[in-house]
Amino acid sequence: MTRPDLGVVMVGASGRMGREILQVLSRESGVSLHGAIVESSDPLSGKPAPFHPGINCRGELTVSELRRGAGEGMPIVGIDFTNVSSTLSTARLFAEAGVPLVIGTTGFSAPEKEELFSHSAKIPLLLAPNMSLGIHLLAHLVRQVSRALPGFDAEIVEVHHQKKKDAPSGTALFLGEAVASGRGENLADRGVYSREGMVGERIPDTIGIMAVRGGDVVGDHTVHFLGMGERLELTHRASSRETFARGAVEAARWLALKKPGFYQMEDVLGIAK
Repeated sequence: MTRPDLGVVMVGASGRMGREILQVLSRESGVSLHGAIVESSDPLSGKPAPFHPGINCRGELTVSELRRGAGEGMPIVGIDFTNVSSTLSTARLFAEAGVPLVIGTTGFSAPEKEELFSHSAKIPLLLAPNMSLGIHLLAHLVRQVSRALPGFDAEIVEVHHQKKKDAPSGTALFLGEAVASGRGENLADRGVYSREGMVGERIPDTIGIMAVRGGDVVGDHTVHFLGMGERLELTHRASSRETFARGAVEAARWLALKKPGFYQMEDVLGIAK
């Protein structure tokens, strides 16, 4: 199927990931920046978007503008890398306008995820804690290994840069859910996030998740399956944020062709859970 020309509205254009995605968009063929959104107080508000001198950053976007843009013959898709409260507001706006939205924000509670899910009745909505194509293939493999080795202990170690605010990472939780899913269980019932002092022997069937912070590490994730006399380790290392930016743009291209619904990166890759 021929890919359509695509216009992207980048929400969070001044953030680390926003800038990376803008740079990727400036080099991609068949895709262009339709709008760049920042907070009203941001120094970039009213100024040219990075790598896109013809488009100014704005502090807000209206439903009528989104609808008008989507009605001009070119598919429009939003990409949001901001924070939970901002993303929830963006999702409401895009749902009302009928414009697809890719979300890379992490840290949503269960009720907040339910709210996002409700918007997928109106628009194609894709939520992924990590936009790397490789990490989603890793999750697919983790699910298979977990199913095949139910007697092995599962532990996840993630490493990120010193400025990351949430722990464990959304990706580590995503991988923990893959381990639990492979065993027909829920991470909420099996997850262990800290060990200190005389904690006793490891509780069988738990899933340990450890967060390490320091330096400028973009993101490393290793899932350990530990048995008696052997262990299996599956690792993904990201060396550049461009990896996530390219994945987000690929997800936007894919989502532009879809009907309303709730999607994940596994759907983009065509990987069955």
